[in-house]
Amino acid sequence: MREPGDWMQNPTDERILETLNTGLELGPTTISKNIDKHRVTVSRRLDVLFQYGLVERPEEGYYEITDLGEQYLAGEIDAGELKPSDE
Repeated sequence: MREPGDWMQNPTDERILETLNTGLELGPTTISKNIDKHRVTVSRRLDVLFQYGLVERPEEGYYEITDLGEQYLAGEIDAGELKPSDE
């Protein structure tokens, strides 16, 4: 069972991670079209997920899920225990 952190905005964050869990590198516009959320919302949430290490930016404008993000989706980690990288 997934343990989201208080900092997460669900179901949006989980839908973003699930979309990236396809193995593709995707940009905010493509993700937003696939989860029916506004691109600005997706872009802001990607920044937060990046800070917590659940996604990474292989190149500017594109994101992919990290091993940590995959572990969260598998219910192997508690996102509430994660700390943002700027702390």
